[in-house]
Amino acid sequence: MSVSVFDDTPCDLGEGALWHPEIQELFWFDILGKRLVSRARTWQFDEHVSAAGWVDTQILLVASETALFAFDLVTGTRTNVCALEADIAITRSNDGRADPWGGFWIGTMGKRAEPGAGAIYRYFRGELRQLAAGITISNAICFAPDAACAYYTDTRDGRILRQPLGDEGWPLGEPTVFVDARGQEWGPDGAVVDAEGGLWNAQWGAGRVARYGADGAMTDTVALPTPHVTCPAFGGPDLTTLFATTAISGARPPAGQTFQAEVPFKGQREHQVIL
Repeated sequence: MSVSVFDDTPCDLGEGALWHPEIQELFWFDILGKRLVSRARTWQFDEHVSAAGWVDTQILLVASETALFAFDLVTGTRTNVCALEADIAITRSNDGRADPWGGFWIGTMGKRAEPGAGAIYRYFRGELRQLAAGITISNAICFAPDAACAYYTDTRDGRILRQPLGDEGWPLGEPTVFVDARGQEWGPDGAVVDAEGGLWNAQWGAGRVARYGADGAMTDTVALPTPHVTCPAFGGPDLTTLFATTAISGARPPAGQTFQAEVPFKGQREHQVIL
């Protein structure tokens, strides 16, 4: 699985890769640069932005350090949907993804990775509800193709958790450990699930995206030419292109660039956010 540069725009902290299935375009964020990026253009903000879901061909739901807001890609205007820890100055948004019911899960974290300062929330039908607290670095939010469970991690903790889901996509019972990476020299970062149920995890410090089967065993890896890999996404016309954002974090170029690889697996179509 050979890897090439998809876009050489350097991001201090690339994150939130999203393939928009309706307009066939990849979007991603430079969190520290406070930018939303695509090959076509860049949008600058006055606060940290980190993740998005698609609402229609023109509108994204964007997560920032203070809010979830609807962002118009054509006019560049934003309309706040709800506050997100707007009263907590030390935190910002981090990883997030739309769920199969049209909801949006979003994690927060301390701007300096303060221990336990973050949480994971779900926005659904006008309500923002906290799902997990005491999170240091929220990551790996993604969903099984049969909608039976969600996954997430606290990168600092090192375990990817599997959370069963019940009616309308709300958590059902307690999460269990899916992958235990405690004690490794790398940390689990962003993740996405393919159409077969395999979880692809970007691994900060390992320079790779690793695939785990339904039993939590590693089955495949895609090596990238930079150590700090942050967020994967499936895209392309047949959803067999794996994209991955990276961070500079003291590394030399091509650190911070966005990469692509053709893989022998098909991704899921990203779910639409229903506002």
